[in-house]
Amino acid sequence: MKKTPVYIYMRYAHNVGIAVEAILSNKVKSMLTALGIMFGVAAVISMLAIGKGAQQEVLEQIKLVGVNNIIVTPVVQSFNDNSNGDSENNQSKKYSRGLHRMDAQAILETIPSVQRVSPVVSINYHAVKMGKSYPVTLEGVSPDYFEMLNINLDMGKQFSEQQTDNGMPVCVIGNNIRNRFFNQENPLGQYIKCGQVWLKVIGTISKRDFTTSASDEMGISTSDNKIIIPVKTMLMRFKDRGSINPELMNNMARGGSMFFMGGSNDDEESSNQKETSTNQLDKIIIQVENTEQLSATAEVIKRLILRRHSNVYDFEVTVPELLLKQQQKTNEIFNIVLGAIAGISLIVGGIGIMNIMLASVWERIREIGTRQAIGASRKDIIAQFLAESTLISITGGLIGIIIGVVLAHLIHLMADIKTIISFYSVFIAFGVSATVGIIFGYIPAKRAASQDPVESLRH
Repeated sequence: MKKTPVYIYMRYAHNVGIAVEAILSNKVKSMLTALGIMFGVAAVISMLAIGKGAQQEVLEQIKLVGVNNIIVTPVVQSFNDNSNGDSENNQSKKYSRGLHRMDAQAILETIPSVQRVSPVVSINYHAVKMGKSYPVTLEGVSPDYFEMLNINLDMGKQFSEQQTDNGMPVCVIGNNIRNRFFNQENPLGQYIKCGQVWLKVIGTISKRDFTTSASDEMGISTSDNKIIIPVKTMLMRFKDRGSINPELMNNMARGGSMFFMGGSNDDEESSNQKETSTNQLDKIIIQVENTEQLSATAEVIKRLILRRHSNVYDFEVTVPELLLKQQQKTNEIFNIVLGAIAGISLIVGGIGIMNIMLASVWERIREIGTRQAIGASRKDIIAQFLAESTLISITGGLIGIIIGVVLAHLIHLMADIKTIISFYSVFIAFGVSATVGIIFGYIPAKRAASQDPVESLRH
């Protein structure tokens, strides 16, 4: 008699039905058998969610610091550091006026791989409008600053080259400042007072997510509390630390009195800024055309500034993207280790299924013999026991997915660690759990099918 596809389907469906009945009749044992798979799947999903969140955080940080950016920051040292054993001539030779706008200009004009350069001067102030005072960071930059750090405006426009060259009192404000002073009105064209200067608002910055693990050392900072103005406006109307001349600095190095030219008399600003610093700029941000040129360009920048600073190492060159990509690579290795550890728990769960199913074979030898006596073939017995192990594994996998998703959310809420659950991780975890059930269920199924019917009935 030829077996039709319908007959084959009905026969295997019957075997699966018997497997389901066996599982339901032993609920506690089946649940205990599935525990290893449940927690294995949950561990895989939660660990991969942590890894995915860490990778996403690094990508966000790379976006925040801008693509292909190099950061040059000053290293402020005490003037008495080199005084012991040095003559007056040596002190004069070692003098450096610090980070200056001319350094930024030289980098842009000299190095071919440099695409954009923005000097940055930052001062802490209290902005005032209609009697309301709010602490802000006043930051002087060039127009390229917005594009280099991916800063978008939701209203108005950034200042132009003409406004920058003329040092005009215009500004672009952050989201928090807009909500504080202009919550019920259009801020464009309005004025904010900083110190003795009235600044005209010409644009507002869009709010963007900012990761708490981002570091200011890599040039990452939120713009929500910033008032951004042209760098020349900052130097002309607020503070220019570079206006101190070398002769005065030499007097200071020999213990002379301090004297500072120009700038604001704002008490808060002067207390927050280190007056012993002659660095005109707090930072220089350089954007390179290609990622491959980052390391080489950083080295050239270092040599250029060192030569301009009379071989004085009073600056530091940082490549944030390379540091972040190294961190990302470390995270990827860490994720592989976490996934491997979680995957081992799936294998342990599979071994647990195999052990329980092997014990179940010996417990149900009489049942196996009865089925064989009434016409069940070896394939039917294998299908029954294989269906049991697979169903237990799949059920454990489904429950494990739920536990893993809940666990990932709890980690995010309680430990403040960013977690991202991807379909890929769920698919992998569930697929592995089902595969484990089939692989480790085959040995008990084959053992059951190999039983002699007569011996089984006599058992």
